[in-house]
Amino acid sequence: MNFKALGLGVLLYFVGQVVTYYQLNGQFLWEWAKRNPFMMSLLGIPVSLIFIWATKHTVEAFDGLMWPQRFIGFASGILIYAWGTSYYFNQPIDTKTMISLGLAILLICIQVFWK
Repeated sequence: MNFKALGLGVLLYFVGQVVTYYQLNGQFLWEWAKRNPFMMSLLGIPVSLIFIWATKHTVEAFDGLMWPQRFIGFASGILIYAWGTSYYFNQPIDTKTMISLGLAILLICIQVFWK
């Protein structure tokens, strides 16, 4: 396993998920974002590039396997969404969400550590 490629891929997934979170939920955070959905949609271009690079590096890290990168991308999105929703909207992480977050982390661990 190429840990340098994996680290870069995971970092890019998290960056992409953070930007996507603000792109989609900015309308609830800032009046400007609510009034300018077209401008917010333009974030889709750099976010797409970030996800393309994240996919490239994580597939490389897993020697061409496709499934691990998909689960890492999914789980990173769940983690960022849970953080943002709890932080910005004061929606607590209840038992059901905590279990879901635990499963997301478990998905990442299975893909990274299971040989």
